[in-house]
Amino acid sequence: MHATWKKKSQEEIKAIVFKALEKNVNYDTQNILGIPASYLDEKVFHQDSSLAKEAPFISTLIQNPNHIGCHTLGKSESFFEGTQEIEKDLIEICAVDILKGDPDEQDGYVASGGTEANIQAIWIYRNYFIKELSAKREEICIVCSEDSHYSMDKASNLLVLDIYKVPVENDSRAITQEKVREVILTAQNDNKKYFIVICNMMTTMFGSVDNIEAYTSPLTDLSCEFKLHVDGAYGGFYYPFTNEVTRLTFKNQNITSFTLDAHKMAQAPYGTGVFLIRKGYIQNVNTQEASYVEGEDFTLIGSRSGANAIAVWMILVKNGPFGWQEKVFILQKRTEWMCKQLSQLKVEYYRHEKSNIITIKSKYVSKEITSKFGLVPDDHSSPDWFKIVIMDHVTIEKLVMLIDDIKLHVTNL
Repeated sequence: MHATWKKKSQEEIKAIVFKALEKNVNYDTQNILGIPASYLDEKVFHQDSSLAKEAPFISTLIQNPNHIGCHTLGKSESFFEGTQEIEKDLIEICAVDILKGDPDEQDGYVASGGTEANIQAIWIYRNYFIKELSAKREEICIVCSEDSHYSMDKASNLLVLDIYKVPVENDSRAITQEKVREVILTAQNDNKKYFIVICNMMTTMFGSVDNIEAYTSPLTDLSCEFKLHVDGAYGGFYYPFTNEVTRLTFKNQNITSFTLDAHKMAQAPYGTGVFLIRKGYIQNVNTQEASYVEGEDFTLIGSRSGANAIAVWMILVKNGPFGWQEKVFILQKRTEWMCKQLSQLKVEYYRHEKSNIITIKSKYVSKEITSKFGLVPDDHSSPDWFKIVIMDHVTIEKLVMLIDDIKLHVTNL
């Protein structure tokens, strides 16, 4: 059932990681003189500590492997080939076991986060249109919903591409084919001919999921050249487990790439965004000037921590696919419980049925409540909504306290 993703014991994980570290360069026992790096400063981080010997992630952090480049194609820096193999294994788990891609048909790497992964996708498609279809930069644009992450605006600025945003319906947070069509026609009137489209798999603020056909149908009807990227920075490690029939997988030929973010739902250290793309596209951003890097560099970030990739792999294989399904199931049940309490109080809120984010209209919470429970607004200067994210630490006991305070506030409205 699961090609690569198998549950492993702590002893198995330790054995695999420590064996991988043995294949990496050892600054103590080998005469390595040309790399501008070393293990972490041993005056602060002790190589021989008993903690490190029992903790594969801590050991990897201390040994400090550099995972520069993209290891799913061609050569990579052979100094760190051991831990790079584990990152390749992680990319295969995400692309094949979670997002239903075919084995060995996707490239990818562990980025610094979802922002970088989204920019990486847009950068690739901009260059693809220019190199393969002889597009002019000013003929290319980004299309996304107004609920999309601000990284799309960063990409627009950095890559000098115009951005067009599709309005969403206020209460359903949905995009419609009609609105998408209007936006495309506006862009075409501005002489845009090539479209980089972002489809949301759970938005950061609302947990809303875009209907992909709302994009692809009008784009096809209007004979548009487009590439479609799915921003699953929040939903990538959650939504595929709550919606087994989702169209947001690599089985959908309209989708070319995905962003996932392990430092959200996967509870990995910050700096663990995952970028995945079908084979044959990432070459459009190969920086050949990085000639001193073995295998050159296809990534936006360049040097990056191998330890972060190891951390995500460890989390996924420690849980295994069925443990992960159970984790998501529990969070879904807690979310449903909270929604039931809010409905009984006649509090207006938005929640996508497959999501663990609940966004409450601002009039139902006071400043004291938002501060006490760390609720996050959609706009700090003039909030219309505040969100609750049901994570592992957000227990029913904590939610009961919030409900009690909302109940008191609502009776005074």
